[in-house]
Amino acid sequence: MLVFSALAYESPPDTKTLSIDEVLFYQIGKGDKMAFLKLYEQTRTAIYAYALSLLHNQSDAEDAMQDTYIKIRAAAHLYQPRGKPMAWIFTIARNICLMKFRQQKHLSPVPLENVKEGIDFHSIEDREDRIVLETTFQVLSQQERQIIVLHAVSGLKHREISELLQIPLSSVLSKYNRSIKKLRHQLEGKL
Repeated sequence: MLVFSALAYESPPDTKTLSIDEVLFYQIGKGDKMAFLKLYEQTRTAIYAYALSLLHNQSDAEDAMQDTYIKIRAAAHLYQPRGKPMAWIFTIARNICLMKFRQQKHLSPVPLENVKEGIDFHSIEDREDRIVLETTFQVLSQQERQIIVLHAVSGLKHREISELLQIPLSSVLSKYNRSIKKLRHQLEGKL
């Protein structure tokens, strides 16, 4: 599991051994705005989709995504290279989404059907991506959506998803395979 270190980088890490995202964290930690913009461009779709899969609300997902990048910018100098920068980013996003849930506990719950109708899928330019995302929200449970988004959109390995969501690897694998079958079945006539 990735953790923050109390110590910032003392000297530049060997950039030959780091993935591009880890180099970006070092640069962001040193105040490089272009590195932050590059990280944002590389990860924004995945972070938004993940937040949306957790929160079921477009506005809340956008807020969570923004808060995630604010946190990344503030804590990039604390990131310790471990070869899994996306897992670190998703951990931040998940924690922010959980905080949103806790803050909204006092609000009356909105039926999931109303939430699905309130999401504007038309902002997604690619027609096929829009259809897949709409179908994902229609047929998959929250946990199934998270697994699909983390693997298919973000490229995390099943083992990393297991650690991030704190569920057994075998459950991740079976839920992923079942979800893909559900989506394939639903999408056969739409695409």
